[in-house]
Formats: sequence, structure tokens, C-alpha cells
Amino acid sequence: MKYIGPHVSAAGGVENAPLNAKAIGATAFALFTKNQRQWVASPLTQKSIDAFKKNCIECGYTPSQILPHDSYLINLGNPDPDALLKSRTAFTDEMMRCEQLGLDRLNFHPGSTLNKIGVEECLDLIAESINLSLEKTTGVTAVIENTAGQGSNLGFQFAQIARIIEGVNDKSRVGVCIDTCHAFAAGYDLALPDGFNACFEEFEKLIGFKYLRGMHLNDAKKGVGSRVDRHESIGQGEIGVAAFRLIMEDSRFDGIPLILETPNEERWPEEIALLKSLCVK
Repeated sequence: MKYIGPHVSAAGGVENAPLNAKAIGATAFALFTKNQRQWVASPLTQKSIDAFKKNCIECGYTPSQILPHDSYLINLGNPDPDALLKSRTAFTDEMMRCEQLGLDRLNFHPGSTLNKIGVEECLDLIAESINLSLEKTTGVTAVIENTAGQGSNLGFQFAQIARIIEGVNDKSRVGVCIDTCHAFAAGYDLALPDGFNACFEEFEKLIGFKYLRGMHLNDAKKGVGSRVDRHESIGQGEIGVAAFRLIMEDSRFDGIPLILETPNEERWPEEIALLKSLCVK
């Protein structure tokens, strides 16, 4: 079973996210559990928590169909001790919010060196940051998203993600989200069948599909290996529809949230319908 949907708005309260997803025919969705542009947010109220759970049940969403995303401000590999503590505190708070909402995973970008420390040192800091948050929470998996490698961002190579996982103590609570645009921008040529197969062979070899907890299905505005993170609507970019057909026909991508982060919100129902149609062999 393929679960497909976009990153929907939670404006007015997290309880509105499942309603917004259901309204456009989504069978999966992503959301921010707080304002992603702020470090600190008011705690979730019990009223919002109860309403979120109730709406998820009534709309038919289980935790395996929901992929919350943390704030883009967080850098779990920040070389500055004070800034690192700030990021770790914020990340733990987001993990706790997911726990309160009954969600079982939190998607995040791993971190950046800021060109101040080495890659290996930064990857170790990220793993240490994950360990600290896992110790303070229960039932929520930290899901590492691959990046495009723009600037000093790490996680654009599967080997880097594997290194982070290696440093996580509780491997039952760490996972991976593959963003197709990011993978393409990082040099994995998903537009070609051979490139697609090579990408996921490398993923299986270095990480393993047992760690896959979600995907972001996005076309790319820029070419393969550009290291530029610019999403495009499905079939309107450099990747093209063929790669998404391969994903939709492949059982290795069953049972996880497949999330659209494409730029044109008005096209989401159309994109959902397109992806569903590609499931038919």
C-alpha cells in the first residue's frame, strides 16, 4: 500500500492538519507541530492533542502515514557549543511534541559544519545529538533526511547518513527519509533507470531499507549533481515522471508516508492522483 500526500498547513492548531490532508484526497501527510521559523513555541494544549488524535482517527490516518518535520532552524551538528545546545533543546522539544500527539517519527535535516569543523566531527555531533534526544523521549524515531549538499549541509551522501546511524545507540529508533530532489541534486541520477537502480542499490548496501521511514517525492528545478535544493512539481522538472513510476511500482516503498513538498499547492490533488495512477502496473 502506498500512502501519498503533501506537507499540509497546521495553521490554527495541529488538529487542522489531518482535516486539510483529507480534503484533498491524501492518504498521508506531513506537518510542523510548531512554527518552523521560531525556536520556542507554546506547549501543545491537551485540547489540541485530543482533537488531533480524534481527527486522525476519523480521517483514517495512522502514525505510519504521518511524517512530521522539525524546524529548519535546528542544526544538530553546530560547531558552536551554545548554538548546539539551543538546537538540541529545540529538537528534543519537537520529539516530545510528536510523543504527545501519538506520532512515531520525526523527520529532520541532519546538520551543517558551517565550514568551521570537519565532516567526521560534525557527523559525530549529530549522532550524539540524536542519542541525547532519544534518552529523553519514548516511542518516536528520529528520521534523518538526505540533503542536496547545498552550502555546508551534510547528509547528501548515503555514506554520511550511515556514519550517523552507526553512532546512534538505539538503532531501533533511528530511520531515514529520502528526498528525491535532494538525491538528484546530490548526484544520484534518478532520471535514468540505471541511475535509479544504482542509487537504491547503494542505499541498501550502505544503510538498508529496514531504516526507510518515509520519502519526499519532489521533482527538481536544477540538474543532477547541481547541489542546489530547488523543488519542482512532479513531471515538471529535471527528474521526470519515469522515476516516480519506478517508486510507485516498487514494494520497497510500501507502508511509509510518501510526501509531496512540491511548490504549487493548487496542483497537489492532481499530483496525488498522478502518483496513485502510477501504482497500476
